[in-house]
Amino acid sequence: MRWTDDRGGNVEDRRGLGGGAVVGGGLGTLIIAAIIFFLGGDPSSILSSGAGSGSPRTEQRELTAEDKKIGEMVDMMGKWNITTWDQVFQENGMQYTPPKIILFSETTQSGCGVAQSAMGPFYCPADQSVYMDMSFFNELQQRFGAKVTEFTVAYVLAHEVGHHVQTLLGTTQKVDQLRRSGQYSEAEMNRVSVATELQADFYAGVWARRTDAEKHILEPGDIQSAIEAAEAVGDDNIQRRSQGYVNQESFTHGSSAQRKEWFMKGYNTGDIRQGDTFNQLLK
Repeated sequence: MRWTDDRGGNVEDRRGLGGGAVVGGGLGTLIIAAIIFFLGGDPSSILSSGAGSGSPRTEQRELTAEDKKIGEMVDMMGKWNITTWDQVFQENGMQYTPPKIILFSETTQSGCGVAQSAMGPFYCPADQSVYMDMSFFNELQQRFGAKVTEFTVAYVLAHEVGHHVQTLLGTTQKVDQLRRSGQYSEAEMNRVSVATELQADFYAGVWARRTDAEKHILEPGDIQSAIEAAEAVGDDNIQRRSQGYVNQESFTHGSSAQRKEWFMKGYNTGDIRQGDTFNQLLK
């Protein structure tokens, strides 16, 4: 991946600040949230139930030169997302407001409750922020078999920014209304969740295509590294590794093949209008 001099200024680096607060529900809550994440679910509801209690950590540390370089890289990627989505929204008669990107270590407070590294990167619609503990990428490589590159980080960030795009477009709110209505079974809501996640993968592909056209950031192997990351966190791969079998009805993020398919559809078209996963998957 080719670096540029772009910096977005929308990154808040909380690494080295000693973390946030311990979840009020205790270690058991964190373990449950971690299990939910690794099975492909959304741990925010578990975390939010324990938010606001516990004692803040005060231990601090100096960021290393490598830490600072990673911060610069994420800041650069943040700016690439701002530039690309500004253009896409303007072309469709809308205005884009970027999310905040928060780097943290171990734990921190979020608008959705206490964020914890075991969750992996996630987007919180309550405060319109992306939360990233970079240790997730070690887990992605060591536990799930993806080869991690700089562009792997770019893909994951673009996926989470894709959820922010969904919030700006009202998709997140509509899905939440469906969930709160109580009219749909767990299996039906899982299908809605899959459509939501695959659309975020599609948006990540759109971002990659449009950003490379503008900034020429891609180098050989970059798109393949994004595909490998998408496939690694497919529900079937996670379930096979964690429980030894696959239960398609419990999918919440999509299979490895689906995640690759929708990322590549976004990348090949570069057209946000081609990403209606809901009509495609919920017929």
